[in-house]
Amino acid sequence: MESYKQEFIEFMVDCGVLKFGDFVTKSGRKTPFFVNTGFYRTGAQMKRLGEYYAKAIHDKYGTDFDILFGPAYKGIPLTVATTMELSELYNADIKYCSNRKEEKDHGDKGILLGSPIEDGNKIVIIEDVTTAGTSINETVPILKAQGNVDIVGLIVSVDRMERGQGEKSALSEIEEKYGFKTAAIVTMGEVVEHLYNKPYNGKVIIDDTIKAAIDAYYEQYGAR
Repeated sequence: MESYKQEFIEFMVDCGVLKFGDFVTKSGRKTPFFVNTGFYRTGAQMKRLGEYYAKAIHDKYGTDFDILFGPAYKGIPLTVATTMELSELYNADIKYCSNRKEEKDHGDKGILLGSPIEDGNKIVIIEDVTTAGTSINETVPILKAQGNVDIVGLIVSVDRMERGQGEKSALSEIEEKYGFKTAAIVTMGEVVEHLYNKPYNGKVIIDDTIKAAIDAYYEQYGAR
């Protein structure tokens, strides 16, 4: 596993973004792990988060694209932080763009903020976590309505590796439905590999009990 992935896993733990216990997802599934990206709350944290996204984007898609698009609202700071780090790390001057929940009819009019989208633009979509693909189903029509664009792919922070609407993962379903690639900074499989029975800051984050709960969860909800 690449070192930046290991660092990102530990970074999520440090920020309280990645937690283990008893939780319920929006879909009603009882889960032993939870990813809450709302706990990235400082400038330093956002800079590091943008760095990890930038490295993953560079690994998966390179920098031959024009716009990084983040669906409102969580995608807005992600686009800004990540495009800054793409410039810092790879000298790639990528434009950022997000949508508004409601179209603005005065001043800077329209549904978009940041860079405009034009015919021929290559776009990478950035999100926090995709479970059911609902946000992407809303985002793709917005992008296609702007012109003849090429959606290169989607990047998320964590692939939960669980079923979406059917038997496959939400990311796999998105690939099949829309025909573009999907990727994550890390998968939950990599998280377990890195943390299982390995002390971090003097504590074992994933012990045998939590590992058994994760295995049971994937037995019921894991992507096939």
